[in-house]
Amino acid sequence: MEPKEILEFLHLAEKLKGVTRHSWTSNGTHESVASHSWRLGLMAMCMKDHFPDVDMDKVIQMCLIHDLGEAITTDIPAFLKTNADEEKENEAWKIIFDHISGDVYIKFKLLFDEMQLMKSKEAQVYKFLDKCEALIQHNEGDIDTWLDLEYDLQFTYGIKECQYNEFTKQFREAIDFESKEKILKEGKQK
Repeated sequence: MEPKEILEFLHLAEKLKGVTRHSWTSNGTHESVASHSWRLGLMAMCMKDHFPDVDMDKVIQMCLIHDLGEAITTDIPAFLKTNADEEKENEAWKIIFDHISGDVYIKFKLLFDEMQLMKSKEAQVYKFLDKCEALIQHNEGDIDTWLDLEYDLQFTYGIKECQYNEFTKQFREAIDFESKEKILKEGKQK
């Protein structure tokens, strides 16, 4: 990609800094899609030793680009997302692909296709991280931001993705423990 093309793509990707997600941060602001993606990459780096048979550099790349389509569509919480929304996000990726070329296009397209298929170890680990990061962030926000349905969702969201190996199961158990502690500490019951 040439400098002008890189800049145009970066301007498009910058929109993710201002696209907010449903979750709130510990300081009381809405989480951005960009900050969610950043922490996914950080999580992958921290967990590398627990996935010796997985190309974690590829996982980090997946984490960084997985929500790029939301620069165009914005974010829709998982509990509200429909098949039509999924299709809009896939259409948004076509716009993303129009903004890149050469080796970058090939790399992003291969990663996107791999994430869509969810058959590789790398895609499965990225999805595990994606689900867990949302749960962790939810625990970090004020419980007053939780919707009634989220008291159950916090314990059911991403269960399947957390079955990858013994470590992912234990990590999920640790998140669930934090969720239970938060609910008890805050004195909130649905």
